[in-house]
Amino acid sequence: KTMDTISETTTLPSSLKIPTISLAPSDNNTRSDISRAIANACVNPGFFQITSHPIKESLLHSFCLSMKQFFSLPKPIKENMRRSGRNSRGYFDDELTKRRIDWKECIDIGSVPRHVGDGSGSLLQDDLQACLDGKNQWPPSDVAPGFREDVNEYFDACAKLSDEIATLMIEGLASMVSDSSNVELGGSVEDGTTLSFSARTFLNRTKMKHSSYLRMNHYPPCQSDVMPPPLGISRHTDAGFLTVLLQDDDCHSLQVLIGSNIKEEGTWVTVEPTPGALTINTGDMAQVFSGGIFRAPPHRVVTSSKDRYSAPFFYNPGYDEMIGMSDIVIGNEKQKYLPILWGYFRALRFAGDLTDWGVDEIQIEHFELNDEDETRPISRHVEKQKIFQEKANFEDPFDVGVYQELLTA
Repeated sequence: KTMDTISETTTLPSSLKIPTISLAPSDNNTRSDISRAIANACVNPGFFQITSHPIKESLLHSFCLSMKQFFSLPKPIKENMRRSGRNSRGYFDDELTKRRIDWKECIDIGSVPRHVGDGSGSLLQDDLQACLDGKNQWPPSDVAPGFREDVNEYFDACAKLSDEIATLMIEGLASMVSDSSNVELGGSVEDGTTLSFSARTFLNRTKMKHSSYLRMNHYPPCQSDVMPPPLGISRHTDAGFLTVLLQDDDCHSLQVLIGSNIKEEGTWVTVEPTPGALTINTGDMAQVFSGGIFRAPPHRVVTSSKDRYSAPFFYNPGYDEMIGMSDIVIGNEKQKYLPILWGYFRALRFAGDLTDWGVDEIQIEHFELNDEDETRPISRHVEKQKIFQEKANFEDPFDVGVYQELLTA
């Protein structure tokens, strides 16, 4: 395990401001305007901030207090909740990003499948979670009063907000493609936006079966003698469809890579949060779904001399969802990726976060079609995910050890 370090830090040039988009409709900001603005931001830079969102300021405040309360608990209490190779949820302070250890401590809390318990998906139910990611672990209520209730309320609010943002992203994508191709897409909805049947079906399936999780991060002050200093999180892209991020208004450490491609390195720019706003970024699955039109932006977190707290909500498809290029863009874009089984992709990302087996972290580029031979992927992941699909039960916790041979083959 090695600690990644900062090679360059840059402030955000005025010409590269991250878009800020109001979700409040008006005569001058119709739903169509909002969805187009969001889609354009998903194309470039892949990050944007939203204002006039439905999550109340009072909830943001109480959730932040509970998050800070958790990280102030004695270490032994947090250690009792440590995640493992059989349960991806819980406390940890040793995560790897692309085989480099991060400068942070975290706790992951994930969705409750609707087929268990009372069917509500509430995190307040007893530990009945039966899914690939395992089950949630909570601190005792006597040492962290209100923590579970605040997390449940914030998680539910993020899930509902993500449902809406995903819909707006796809409506904007449909509008963008329709304008460029004059193709009629069919499947109208009440506001007049047209979506294909399969796009609407994907949204409905994800709403009901999403495997999202909420991560609470604490980045302690870094006073390392190593120069340059280590990174809070090394360069990466988010694996899921989209991320809703609650940033720390007092410590600006999130950076996004602007203007990068395979052959050319871009510029690291800081995403400075607008007070009261939430930061959104596009994930790998949205890039695949859009046929590469949307961009999952590489980003990282630099260390600071101050404590930093943040909470990304990772909005993920159902484990059994096979993500491919939407028919919204078929015929308008050349197919770039072979379909990806989300459960397989998620399992390998977690294995890479937890262990260092000398294997590079799974990326959507492993499913990219070759320019000369569109039927040939550049790795064996397509074959391996078929084996995983046959062996895995998505209602049982994933066991890193059981699948080590397959994951490292």
